[in-house]
Amino acid sequence: MKTPSQPSVVPKRLSAAAFTLMETVIAIGVLAVLLTGFMAVFTPAAQGIRRSISSEQADRLTTTLEMELATLRTGQETPNPATGFDKAFGWIQKGNTVDTAIFVYQYRGDPDPTKIRADGTPAPKLEITGEPGKDYIVHSMARRLTDAELANDLKAIEGSVFFVKPTQLVFAAGELKAGNPGKIMNADTTEAADPVAYKEAVIAFSAEFHNVPTKSIAYLKSTTFTTRFNSTTIKPIFTRNLAVRR
Repeated sequence: MKTPSQPSVVPKRLSAAAFTLMETVIAIGVLAVLLTGFMAVFTPAAQGIRRSISSEQADRLTTTLEMELATLRTGQETPNPATGFDKAFGWIQKGNTVDTAIFVYQYRGDPDPTKIRADGTPAPKLEITGEPGKDYIVHSMARRLTDAELANDLKAIEGSVFFVKPTQLVFAAGELKAGNPGKIMNADTTEAADPVAYKEAVIAFSAEFHNVPTKSIAYLKSTTFTTRFNSTTIKPIFTRNLAVRR
């Protein structure tokens, strides 16, 4: 008996799916355009977020500055001011000079009563150990560059450091406007060289808060910081109008 022959099956040639060189180049070009657009949109937004500050933090910085302007501390001023108003007058008058710049910040302080410094502030806690509030406290402070304790505080910084530019607000054309930085004027437009020569009971001033990018005393005393401090193109993080009273 003849066995029927099986039909021969010729396998079809399989073709592997692949991109041509031209398609790959086009895809890379499209991706590059999309990434460029992404960076153009989101990079400024990210920078804005880094420069932004919450209202709570702004209030804390402002309160710290207000309290420190009126608080006399041993070793901060030479010669020592007689009253808190005298101190505030000097800080506002000289706060736009880089050598006597004002800085506001928070640092880790030692809660041990025996570690209180001569100026009444807790000594910095350089190492983070234990629980906050128990083994160390976060203390808000404002100091000038001339203050020797500033360098010590910077070693235990918590968060950002800000420098402040104060300018007296003077009454002109029916409203309060920023006067000349470095000058304190009486209502009769005469300049007061010192607190005794100032005839008014209140100094109204605007305080511009600027971020400090590097938290080291070497940077604060460098020409790089001097250039940043004196720049008129760098905008402050925020500005508050304040006042000090005799």
